[in-house]
Amino acid sequence: MRKKRFTVETIAQCGLLTAMMLVLGFIESLLPVSAGVPGIKLGLSNGVLMFALYMMDAPTAFVLMLIKVLLSGLLFGGVSAMMYALAGGICSMLGMILLKKLRFSLITVSMLGAVLHNLGQVMLAMIILETDQLLYYMAILLFVGLACGAVTGVAAKATIGHMKKLRGR
Repeated sequence: MRKKRFTVETIAQCGLLTAMMLVLGFIESLLPVSAGVPGIKLGLSNGVLMFALYMMDAPTAFVLMLIKVLLSGLLFGGVSAMMYALAGGICSMLGMILLKKLRFSLITVSMLGAVLHNLGQVMLAMIILETDQLLYYMAILLFVGLACGAVTGVAAKATIGHMKKLRGR
């Protein structure tokens, strides 16, 4: 007999994770991290998606990313912010899902997720603005993405480790 996918517990967990992503995204918007380079963020809510990917499953993590993009756009950003977040989110989640299946470390998965998120956004901007000049900007975002992805990955790994101990796994 198959396990029901949408249990009350799963729905409640998804609600809590969505709320956490929105709060972390809002807090992140208040932090002056950019150091003069527009668009740089720590990616705190990506840690929540990493948690969902490793503690739940890939489809749930993907749906949570879509919900985050939609709600963050409606609450804080608008349509263009949603477009860029969606482009980055899809690239990031697909890459993270693939690397997880290939058994890369969680921190490596997080780092690549951050870089792919930046790549997705820059590629969309290049299409919209019809210029390849943004590739220079991507060089900066590559290094920043690796660093921020590592920090997020370390935090996600610690959280997941503690949760597994609590669950007895």
